Amino acid sequence: QVQLVESGGGLVQPGGSLRLSCEASGFPLDNYAIGWFRQVPGKAREGVSCFANYDGSTHYADSVKDRFTNARDNAKNAVYLQISNLKPEDTAVYYCATDSSPGQSCSGGYFPQGLWGQGTQVTVSS
Repeated sequence: QVQLVESGGGLVQPGGSLRLSCEASGFPLDNYAIGWFRQVPGKAREGVSCFANYDGSTHYADSVKDRFTNARDNAKNAVYLQISNLKPEDTAVYYCATDSSPGQSCSGGYFPQGLWGQGTQVTVSS
């Protein structure tokens, strides 16, 4: 079964850190672009980053630059979003997504949206 599964969300105080995981099954993730998105109830889903192992391209939304970092572990068929200095406005459900085909670049602000995970809740509150 082809799927993405996110984990690692939780309740964290402002200024804290989290590492979100996105594990793939049913296909090798290493040549696929991975996008991270977040959504707050009542608002549109927001793309926060894209990371492509294929050409090393990556980009981040201005609101998360210098705080969010992508990483990949091909042995575990997983990607990670390291989030530091969390702010209350980072509270959202976070999703990872990828394409239906490998080899896509993240250049030009591209976000893959072919296959989605179920999401993981991140709540930043004191």
